[in-house]
Amino acid sequence: MDINMEYYKIFYYVAKEGSFTKAGEELCVSQPAVSQSIKSLEESLGTKLFMRVPKGVKLTPEGEALYSYVKRGYEYIRLGIEQFKKMLDLEHGEIRIGASDMTLQFYLLPYLERFHEKYPNIKVIVTNAPTPSTLGLLYDGKIDFGLVSEPFQAKAGIKYKRVKKIKDIFVAGSKFRNLKGRIMEYKDLERLPIISLEHNTSTRRYVNDFLEANHVILNPEFELATSDMIVKFAVRNLGIGCVVKDFADEDLKNGNLFELQFSNSIPERNICIVTSKHNPISEAAHRLLDMLNTL
Repeated sequence: MDINMEYYKIFYYVAKEGSFTKAGEELCVSQPAVSQSIKSLEESLGTKLFMRVPKGVKLTPEGEALYSYVKRGYEYIRLGIEQFKKMLDLEHGEIRIGASDMTLQFYLLPYLERFHEKYPNIKVIVTNAPTPSTLGLLYDGKIDFGLVSEPFQAKAGIKYKRVKKIKDIFVAGSKFRNLKGRIMEYKDLERLPIISLEHNTSTRRYVNDFLEANHVILNPEFELATSDMIVKFAVRNLGIGCVVKDFADEDLKNGNLFELQFSNSIPERNICIVTSKHNPISEAAHRLLDMLNTL
């Protein structure tokens, strides 16, 4: 049964107002047009929906049954439209982001603070994961955008923008002070206890590729899940920590750690914003992306 949905809208207003004339005034259509629409709906359904009464019309039992469903459906639609408008006005809404510890702590967090001050009713969900997992979430449409660190390989349809440079370094504590101020070769690291991230990270892969290009293969004593833990292990003299410099800055400044010096530095890389052309992005996410791109 193919019935013009506009008839149900008119039916809703006639039942609600109890009058063809008042329904026409609400909808800005003529009373004859209202009458004709109700007649067409009744013919399609094969039953009378209204009966005449002195002050207008009232629903028949069949009309009452139909109205109980149409009323709920129409009012849900109205609520949906209101919610949609609120989302456009950024009164409500949700942003889903994928970010690693590093990209969250040393890039995204200050922007989230500013965004929350400006749009306090927007819910922000951050999934903490390394770069490969964040890209997987983006492919599956489970996040609006991600913050990842180079290097990474992305599928077709993924766009990225470099937003912050980062530097990988090796750090050590007081137990290794004999190395302080020396210009070392990366080959020297093969004879030292190394603390690094686990294999499933872009950081570990990047450093490994650089070292292998310099004919150096490391077998870390400790492989840890987070860079914060690498710094803590290094401060306790459990080995030489391989870490992005931002994580060690505080301990470098207060003297708990020092940076090892080499004849050539590991090239800088970047934190990147990644989006997918296949995923629709909410207005709230667009606003946050604008903030990330302009501040």
